[in-house]
Amino acid sequence: MSNIITTEQLNNTDDSFLIIDIRDETAFEYGHINGAVNIPQERIFSEELPRDKKLVIYCKSGIISGETADKLCEMGYDAYDLQGGYVDWLRNIMENRQLTEQVELSLRKKFKKSIWCKFTKAINEYELVQPNDRIAVCISGGKDSMLMAKLFQELKRHDKFPFEVVFLVMDPGYSPENRRIIEKNAESMSIPITIFESDIFDSVYNIEKNPCYICARMRRGYLYNKAKELGCNKIALGHHFDDVIETILMGMLYGGQVQTMMPKLHSTNFEGMELIRPLYLVREDEIKHWRDYNGLHFIQCACKFTDTCTTCDPDSRSVSKRLEIKNLIAEMKKVNPQVEKNIFRSVENVNLSTVIAYKEGGVVHRFTDDYDSRS
Repeated sequence: MSNIITTEQLNNTDDSFLIIDIRDETAFEYGHINGAVNIPQERIFSEELPRDKKLVIYCKSGIISGETADKLCEMGYDAYDLQGGYVDWLRNIMENRQLTEQVELSLRKKFKKSIWCKFTKAINEYELVQPNDRIAVCISGGKDSMLMAKLFQELKRHDKFPFEVVFLVMDPGYSPENRRIIEKNAESMSIPITIFESDIFDSVYNIEKNPCYICARMRRGYLYNKAKELGCNKIALGHHFDDVIETILMGMLYGGQVQTMMPKLHSTNFEGMELIRPLYLVREDEIKHWRDYNGLHFIQCACKFTDTCTTCDPDSRSVSKRLEIKNLIAEMKKVNPQVEKNIFRSVENVNLSTVIAYKEGGVVHRFTDDYDSRS
């Protein structure tokens, strides 16, 4: 049997301890314990681990790390299970933390060019914010939406024209620990969140096929509905530049179509409502840089599925496809550093006279329709 180590004890460990995060790479990228190494659960028993160190094993909530630590002990390692996992460690470091001034200064100084200017460029170029708008800035608790909230606060300070924002958080059934992390992050950065509750997690928990997709669709509907109830005419989501180019390639390689994630959309189900994506031109690497520079920590996903597994539905086709595309872009970038810009520009520079067919308003137009008249 492995020993138990608490977050408080972990903070006093020395070099004789090796901290191992057994979540998947994506969850690790969202945030991890300082100094931890990432060895996903499915690989850890085949790795050559140091036998001269005490191994501290952790997962998201401490539910599956205990069994892993026990098995490592059976294999002769000196393994410890971190009680409460990453979530408990995160809760511990966030107590009585105040980061508002530091975070805001970083956006005005260090990240002015890479984040703030890209944010305002998208706002202006795609006309995302108009006078007298009332915008529901939707916060999931991750790095993207939290950054978006701070950028909107900064935009309000400039006050070039009147508009209002509501920082909206939907609780679809979070555990008390996960909800508290979102609340503490918002509190530490002085983001005045409005929380409302739904039962989405309960609704999708027993769905076997594509629960994450159904959950995402239901969340958007609830957000639109609550935003409209609060007098908003727009909801803002935290999709960034990398989401956009990944969507372009996914559509081409898996959907057989050229399309992209638009910077704004009119809602088809909620009259008078619009969706905007203000981080449209901001690179994910810069968001991660901002997060790490300010010592911020977020959770990847707070749903019930991730309390008992290392990632959000790892067998989901959409999740694996997006990860595959992300890795493909990373490989292409090694050969061509401009590949990300070129993917994005491809949907800005569509030449209709050199495509076989295109759709407009649901109608298919083929090059043969007016081929002879153009000779």
